[in-house]
Amino acid sequence: MRIPTPLQWVLGVLAVAALVVAAGVDAHNASSRADARTKLIVIAPAAAGGGWDLVARESQQALRTNGIVGNVQVINVPGAAGTIGLSQLSRMDGDSSTVMVTGTVMLGGIALNDGIDLSEMTPVARLAEDFEVIAVPADSDYATLDDFINDWAADPAALPIGGGSAGGIDHMVAAMLAREAGIDPGQIQYAAFAGGGDLTINLLSTAPGTPNVGISGFNDFRDLIEDGRFRALAVIAPARLEGLDAPTMEEAGYPAVDLVNWRGLIAPAGLTQEEQQVLIEITEEMVQTPQWQAAVERNRWEESLLTGDEFGEFLETEQVRISQILDDLGLTQ
Repeated sequence: MRIPTPLQWVLGVLAVAALVVAAGVDAHNASSRADARTKLIVIAPAAAGGGWDLVARESQQALRTNGIVGNVQVINVPGAAGTIGLSQLSRMDGDSSTVMVTGTVMLGGIALNDGIDLSEMTPVARLAEDFEVIAVPADSDYATLDDFINDWAADPAALPIGGGSAGGIDHMVAAMLAREAGIDPGQIQYAAFAGGGDLTINLLSTAPGTPNVGISGFNDFRDLIEDGRFRALAVIAPARLEGLDAPTMEEAGYPAVDLVNWRGLIAPAGLTQEEQQVLIEITEEMVQTPQWQAAVERNRWEESLLTGDEFGEFLETEQVRISQILDDLGLTQ
């Protein structure tokens, strides 16, 4: 029997070790690319109780109930108009079992923070549009939008207006309304909050410096409006929302304030076309379920499904549009 030389023995050990390492890398890659139908993580890049969180949890319910995905987890990563969550997603290159909720607010955050662009991510789908509401506590002296604007115009800095992250749709609506009312957007005092829950708590507070008026998605205010603790002054929508006694911005005399807050899903970069298609198919199945349809009706959303590359093209043009609005309003300076 031929006895291997020391060099041959060492080379043999190294070869085996290389195979073991390669196998481990393959196993890790397989794990990081876990089948999205087995387990899916949905990142809500805002605090619990806000619009993105609501979309994530309604998606979770529809996917679970109908067995479209075996295990769906929602993770909240709040801050900076969703760009903190986006930063985390950007480090998950190739992970096809994670998606993140996105929307108009995030495009504003990207424009302000000059960070990662959504064009670097994998587009999955635009899901629906959500409508903004301007509201006040029920004991407020403001019965109409003009009641507030009259005081606001007299001293913009003295009347804080609250909403979501700086540069987000709430902030843009506040600035657009100010401009249309003849108020310098740069003079308003805007208080930014990480989520709808934080905003509503502060609106109900009597502490000095807390907002007098709030702007947010209808669902952030819905319970408080329905139980009589909040009063809606106007809704930023093409038509009145069913069950909400509030005029549209056109009816209130400010038709140019017309921003719509869409919601969608993106995935990390580095996915194959097949992996992207699986996520698209999961989404298409989800939006047809009774649970999702009920969520659309319950939350007063308007469906606007757009998937894959078409959604990617929409993101590019929408980023340009939102950045231009922020520039025009002087919010990027």
